[in-house]
Amino acid sequence: MRFRPELLLFSLVVITLLSCKGKEQEKPKGRPPAPVSVVSAVTRTVPVFIDAIGTVESLSQVSIKSMINGEITKVLFREGEDVSRGAALFTLDSRPYESAIKRAEADLARIRAQLSTARSNADRYGKLVKDGIVTSEQYESFRTQADSLEADMGAQQANIESLRVQLSYCTIRSPISGRTGNLMIHAGNIVKANDTASLVTINQIRPIAVGFSVPELELNRARAVMAKGELLAEAIPSGGSGDPEKGKVTFIDNAVDSATGTIKLKATFQNKGSRLWPGQFASVRLVFPPMKDAVAVPSQSVQIGQKGEYVYVVKDDMTVEMRVVRSGVKSGGFTVILDGVKPGEQIVSDGHLRLGPGAKVEVRKPGQQEPPGKSGMQNSSSAKARSGY
Repeated sequence: MRFRPELLLFSLVVITLLSCKGKEQEKPKGRPPAPVSVVSAVTRTVPVFIDAIGTVESLSQVSIKSMINGEITKVLFREGEDVSRGAALFTLDSRPYESAIKRAEADLARIRAQLSTARSNADRYGKLVKDGIVTSEQYESFRTQADSLEADMGAQQANIESLRVQLSYCTIRSPISGRTGNLMIHAGNIVKANDTASLVTINQIRPIAVGFSVPELELNRARAVMAKGELLAEAIPSGGSGDPEKGKVTFIDNAVDSATGTIKLKATFQNKGSRLWPGQFASVRLVFPPMKDAVAVPSQSVQIGQKGEYVYVVKDDMTVEMRVVRSGVKSGGFTVILDGVKPGEQIVSDGHLRLGPGAKVEVRKPGQQEPPGKSGMQNSSSAKARSGY
């Protein structure tokens, strides 16, 4: 068979065309736009607060003890009862002190009679010594006796006052207004003065304090607000509901806890409904003055990278720009942007995983779900962010 060059050339051309067509068919398609949710950066008044867990503390706690020895004759309150300042709590047997006062008063009357006689003698001998009838030594003897009896009378009067004070201790009264605790000693028991065991403990309930800690970075701001006025606080007892109790910060500790990097504060609440109870945990919110005309975006819009915090800004050509920002206060699901974003710019709030500088995006409509197979793109927090805006 004779070799035909034109047939070989035709075959090579056909193979080349088929190969090029196959390569064109295998050429990958362009990456589709990434579905994202966006919000507009707007200026708004941002509430500023810090949430913390605190412990309810009584402003005054008193352990009631007896100042004298004696037998308890009556208990004048019920356990867990509210008592007022000055209210009688216990009575002790007062008969030994009453009889001691009567003896002391009788001794005082005797000394007063002796003093009267001594003064009369001293006055009489004072006149006689001037006439030279008696010696000055005799006069000085009667005058000294009168002075001595006068001193004895003053001491006896002081002794009677002391006995009356001890008699007053036979009625034990509440030094504060508060709520009584567990009754430790009942009527009929013998108590000793300043014994180790207390009769009952009284806690002040109204007003009451809540102690809590905040990061040390908030110390300067808290001090600045308190220097200008009042720093407000709200508290809800553990397991409670309804409107929070409202109070104000009355104490800032004098040192930062270096182990935790926090500073302790106390807020005082009127606690008219007695919702806050000593020793109870409470949710505390430290309320600062709000920031006005602040540029704010949902907190999930702010990402953290190697260069710090950044956001994705959607441009007019539906591509994104990764822009480094300087954030401020984070409150109520929003973050204040101090630098890097202008009001009105479109910020990606959900769908960051497939983004990069210059990436094409497609804005999802509110409520639109992620297409099947694109897991990891739907963030439930984005819906909250959109509803909050």
